[in-house]
Amino acid sequence: MASAIGSPSPSPRARPRLWMVFAAVGVAGFMLTLAGLSFVRVYDNQLIRQTETELIAQGAVVAEVFHEQLRGDVDAEHYGRVRISRWPFPVPDDKRLRPILPSLKASDVPLPPDETPAQSPVPGEPRALVAGARLNPLLEQVRAATLAGIRVVDSEGVVVASSSPEVLGVSLADRAEVQRALRGEPTSVLRRRYAEPEDTPLASLSRDTGIRVSVALPVLHGERVWGAVVLARTPMTFAKAMYADRWNLTATGLVLLGAVALMSLAAGALVGRPVRALVKQTRAIAASAPSGFEPVARPVVAELAELSEALAGMATALRDRNQYIRSFAANVSHEFKTPLASIQGAVELLRDSADVMSPEQRARFLSNVDADARRLTRLVQRLLELARADSMTATPAQVELAPLLEGLATRARAEGVAHVQVAAVPAGLQLSLPAEVLDDVLWQLITNARQHGGESVRVDLAVETDGPGPVRVVVRDNGRGISEANRARIFDAFFTTARERGGTGLGLTISQSMLRAFGAALELLPAKETSPGAAFAVVAVPTQMIQRR
Repeated sequence: MASAIGSPSPSPRARPRLWMVFAAVGVAGFMLTLAGLSFVRVYDNQLIRQTETELIAQGAVVAEVFHEQLRGDVDAEHYGRVRISRWPFPVPDDKRLRPILPSLKASDVPLPPDETPAQSPVPGEPRALVAGARLNPLLEQVRAATLAGIRVVDSEGVVVASSSPEVLGVSLADRAEVQRALRGEPTSVLRRRYAEPEDTPLASLSRDTGIRVSVALPVLHGERVWGAVVLARTPMTFAKAMYADRWNLTATGLVLLGAVALMSLAAGALVGRPVRALVKQTRAIAASAPSGFEPVARPVVAELAELSEALAGMATALRDRNQYIRSFAANVSHEFKTPLASIQGAVELLRDSADVMSPEQRARFLSNVDADARRLTRLVQRLLELARADSMTATPAQVELAPLLEGLATRARAEGVAHVQVAAVPAGLQLSLPAEVLDDVLWQLITNARQHGGESVRVDLAVETDGPGPVRVVVRDNGRGISEANRARIFDAFFTTARERGGTGLGLTISQSMLRAFGAALELLPAKETSPGAAFAVVAVPTQMIQRR
């Protein structure tokens, strides 16, 4: 008989729980999604800063060239305006260094478009115009190579040089980045870009963006601002970068798709293979195949391992129960067959030969019928008691031992069953059993001693305790004892050596079933050479131990 249906294996391996598998898949998906979004944002930031860095480099060169063009024609100490803004970036110990660092992010709020206003040309500062005129060919060549719009303004914000001649003489003094640059502060901003007529979804990926990077760098001479260089360019976007590298990305995507497919197959194997093994196990159980009574070899997941062990335990329990029912049915059939055959034979004899029988013969046959009928009645009664014991539901209960044992001794003496002596019992000792159950079991053991030991049998009741462990209520008699051959069968249903005295062989079986319902047990103790007779023990848990648990 299995120890418990669905009990875990003695040394279970560490396996992930099913919720852990699904949680891991969910977390992995969340992390991949988050990583993808983060990558796109970081990549967009990188692309914008790359454009900003390129414009800063170009603007620094143009500002230095414009400064050199002006320096020989102006009063360097009084030309332009005084720088009033602090340098916004950390300045190294070497004062000759003046770094300009990229600062734009994709999350920055873009300013309105840098549309060239329709206005009449404004006369710029004459010396700046002369220097700008010398720069125009250079700026046009730079724009052809870098695609950046470059404008040089004087100290009042008027365009004096440009890569696009049509904006010469236009004032940019109202733009935030130009105003800050003319105060001596390098500035980078994002501006919205107006759609142009040639912009179509597939015509020009270079224009496929809604923003432009605008950089304004001051032209400085000491603490004087001689003008500013304004540069603008559409940055590379994530979509454009992907399109430019589409073939490599396609190959990488196929590799990743294969990796995800393999991961999906692996995840499916974690659950799918054990589930198929469980289905196979259930079919084996239905067919009573031996493989159905063994847990799945490699269930992987803890819940599936527990389910497989539960199925194997259930199958074993059902098999044992089925064998028990078959054996029990055979025993019942045998036990009923003998008295029924005797009754049937006696009735036939009485019916056929009653007229020629003497009164003594008829009385003897009727007595046999009566005895067999009484035996059948006792068997039916005991079977009903066994059925109730097997279906008994355990309810919390407790019984104090000392009064119960004294009551049994008094009852046995009053009914002349046996001479019962009770050893000292620890005061207040209680067992987790209903009083009527313990009373029935102990009375069964006392009557068994009387039945097998005769009228002069003596029964001793004692309580044995072993520290905090279970308590043993020992019932020992001084009768003939139990032979070695019978000890192995003493708890088998219908086994009895007192059949001629009305024994049914169900008393100990019923007692075992009643005790088992409450977590207790009935044991046959080893025989002692110095002490003849039989000894049984009811093993139960004391109430104090249950409370400590």
